[in-house]
Amino acid sequence: MKLWVNGGLRDADAATISVLDHGLTVGDGVFETLKTVDGKPFALDLHLDRLVRSARGLGLPDPDLDEVRRACAAVVEANPVRLGRLRVTYTGGLSPLGSDRGDSGPSLVVALGEVAHRPDTTAVVTVPWTRNERGALTGLKTTSYAENVVALAWAHRQGASEALFANTVGQLCEGTGSNVFVVVDGGLHTPPLASGCLAGITRHLVIEWTGAQETDLPLDVLRTADEIFLTSTLRDVQAVHRVDDRELPAAPGPVTAKAMRVFAERAALL
Repeated sequence: MKLWVNGGLRDADAATISVLDHGLTVGDGVFETLKTVDGKPFALDLHLDRLVRSARGLGLPDPDLDEVRRACAAVVEANPVRLGRLRVTYTGGLSPLGSDRGDSGPSLVVALGEVAHRPDTTAVVTVPWTRNERGALTGLKTTSYAENVVALAWAHRQGASEALFANTVGQLCEGTGSNVFVVVDGGLHTPPLASGCLAGITRHLVIEWTGAQETDLPLDVLRTADEIFLTSTLRDVQAVHRVDDRELPAAPGPVTAKAMRVFAERAALL
């Protein structure tokens, strides 16, 4: 495997950054994950737009998008895979210990790994922790991801592939790495950004292509919704067949199946 690290391609065993990089010491960084299909990154422009928004939200300088594009192209060419996870990580760079940033400039790392296709359906669980819809990092895709690591481990111990959060006022929010949609009385709904969820790229496209509504939803909607599905760059649209102890044996239901079909058709044209 070859990775891009601060200006050039490196072999994996030589792809290093300082142990004093602010992304490592305090989680001061942002990232994007996007899929590649036969060497083509999916929705790269949308992901880079969000990378810039996240960087600005942390007070980092805007990333050089020309360099990021070169890095992505070089890494994809150097690591040919059928289906890949392309990760762009942009951090505060070499800094003193503590929360203050140094003046050495940001670090940029781009890596690609091969992944398998996800199944059409999956199980999810709710967790006893909440998303803070009013936090300083709300809506930013940052490298401060330990909360998601803990929640995802909780889900895996219960035979699920994803954990779903409520926010601090008990509304349905998001998963550790996905957005959630529900079907209620035939209508397709997803939590609004004000709930504290990330503005997922796949979420955005599904809303645009299906007419889904952004709606404040109680967490308990998961107990009564006719259908539930997740969206993310590697899941695309993935039906939920179990949430906690509730089975949805007909998954994917008709609305979800249509969303899966529409997404596959439209995404192939991007």
